[in-house]
Amino acid sequence: MLYWEDFTIGRTLEFGGYEVTEEEVIEFATAFDPQSFHIDKEAAKDHYFGGIIASGWHTGAMCMRMMVDGYLHDAASMGSPGIDELRWKKPVRPGETLHVKAEVLDRSLPKSRPELGFVKFSHTVMNQNDEVKLTMVSSGMFLRTPEEK
Repeated sequence: MLYWEDFTIGRTLEFGGYEVTEEEVIEFATAFDPQSFHIDKEAAKDHYFGGIIASGWHTGAMCMRMMVDGYLHDAASMGSPGIDELRWKKPVRPGETLHVKAEVLDRSLPKSRPELGFVKFSHTVMNQNDEVKLTMVSSGMFLRTPEEK
């Protein structure tokens, strides 16, 4: 189990291997971002991007899934107060395989909640060629290591 104390400034975590499928791109966008370049293969060919691309929100959701699988599932996570920065650097296309590099930027202890701490992360989503697709700075809340009794 990872606790607040385990997230030292400068620590880097790398994880992922998420394969992006055209079916999933279209399904997500149909439900949440139904712009033609996300859902219509023919219309997308003539668009600026030259083909179907994942919604930026879908890319963020894929990042979140990899974060859960990569470290949050085995951490004393108490959620997140939010995202400070989110940038979609390049479009994500079907057939790409995504991975994430997370770096601990900062951490702090609130005076009002001594049982938990805040960790600020930089997350970078890249494809199989290490092309940067998304960057994000966000914070997480984690329980502190329980005292041995």
